[in-house]
Amino acid sequence: MKNLKGKIRLHLWIESNAGMMLGLGRTQLIDNIEKHGSLQTAAKKMGISYRAAWGRIKKTEEVLGYKLLEKTSGGYKLTELGKEINNKFKAWFDKVEDYALKEAKEIFPWVSTSYKDEE
Repeated sequence: MKNLKGKIRLHLWIESNAGMMLGLGRTQLIDNIEKHGSLQTAAKKMGISYRAAWGRIKKTEEVLGYKLLEKTSGGYKLTELGKEINNKFKAWFDKVEDYALKEAKEIFPWVSTSYKDEE
């Protein structure tokens, strides 16, 4: 079994009774908006429609009760609170994933690796 390899992948998100707060897909969308300054470009990069991207951002803002994005003359950028929450989610996700990988290496008889090892 030592020749068998398993990649650790986690699906983590935070939700409330009102709906989705944050998940990996939302943080990737937010990162793409920050990188490109455009919701439309960010949506295209992720293979989703502008409407779907806008809906996800608006729903998250509604659930959280504050704005993640602010309009600029050429598109959008993250609010300071949007940056902070996004960065905290990604740090939390990485910690949970690192722990899961450590545990998998101790528990399972095969080689466990992170999906990041391919990047």
